[in-house]
Amino acid sequence: MTAVLPSRPQRPTGGRLVDQFEYGLDAPICLTWELTYACNLACVHCLSSSGRRDPRELSTAEAEAVIDELQRMQVFYVNVGGGEPTVRPDFWHLLDYAIGHDVGVKFSTNGVKLDKTRAAQLAATDYVDVQISLDGATAEVNDRVRGTGSFATATRALENLAEAGMKDFKVSVVVTRENAGQLDEFKALTDRYGAQLRITRLRPSGRGADVWDELHPTQAQQRELYSWLLANGEQVLTGDSFFHLSAFGEALPGLNLCGAGRVVCLIDPVGDVYACPFAIHENFLAGNVRDEGGFQRVWQQSELFADLRSPQTGGACTKCAHFDACRGGCMAAKFFTGLPLDGPDPECVQGYGETALAARDAATVKPKSHLDHSHTGPVRGQPTLLGIPAIPSKICDESPLAGLDLR
Repeated sequence: MTAVLPSRPQRPTGGRLVDQFEYGLDAPICLTWELTYACNLACVHCLSSSGRRDPRELSTAEAEAVIDELQRMQVFYVNVGGGEPTVRPDFWHLLDYAIGHDVGVKFSTNGVKLDKTRAAQLAATDYVDVQISLDGATAEVNDRVRGTGSFATATRALENLAEAGMKDFKVSVVVTRENAGQLDEFKALTDRYGAQLRITRLRPSGRGADVWDELHPTQAQQRELYSWLLANGEQVLTGDSFFHLSAFGEALPGLNLCGAGRVVCLIDPVGDVYACPFAIHENFLAGNVRDEGGFQRVWQQSELFADLRSPQTGGACTKCAHFDACRGGCMAAKFFTGLPLDGPDPECVQGYGETALAARDAATVKPKSHLDHSHTGPVRGQPTLLGIPAIPSKICDESPLAGLDLR
């Protein structure tokens, strides 16, 4: 792929791949598409504050048109999420439509709809990958974050996929202060089902902003995580979530780059395009797929993306000996903790993030997303220990979109 905008500085020839990617590509390597904000859970760290469906969400026909466009742009696959994507009545149709149009699908789910029949369907389908979300290797730890009964739902889905002979499906874990000591247990659980472990970083986005202070890993846990990744990185996926840990010394596998607007982006349920899946905020809104020119025009011509693809100064972080390894860390983590984008990551392992957080002006107001689709009342009537609604142990199969005509 080649650079998009001729007015931008020319990408360097030769050298490291990460330096090439900083200038952007014709199409994203990894496109995240949240099909719906509707969700049967109310996870305390949900980065999109999902729960209730947005009535403006793309129709089936509009979603098909986006897939057609992604095929023309030669986007090889999309990460589909939500909300809980499988509660959209047309989810399975859109899955088949994408695969039939040469766009592979990797989707994340809490497992609520993955019964034996759906598991068998997925096992027989090419170019689809499934990620089951778990945030604890035990029900006690998981259900504190994801809601009562969610561990049982997820493991039931894992059993169904394994029984159906599904290959290469994933268990997706957001690393928190409560589960950071369970990495070996997660690996053992994943191996038991013949799956692969994928771990990602907790970001202070969406509802995650409300619990980040109490849930993000401690400095000691980050050091242990780094050592664990060095020892297990060949068998574990990270999605480049932890490149800030490379400042400990040895670079972790991956791009070690903030790819926002360069190689990744997000399409949300109403068609808005954001630079980063973890930065659903109007400051990072580049356009909408319903606008003239569709997604391709947004990706290739938006002013926001052009700015992100320009050489970045790195600010104070360029003075750090570890800048080439961690690249200043995560844009979303800085933004939602009220730190400047050219400053250190709030979880900087050299301690500069803690210093920056402590130095914030007392009047600093941490940014909040302009969107919140959280349930307005308890989900199925039960609270969790962290004060966020949960579901009962018996999963209700009712769709939040029941009866909705999306065409």
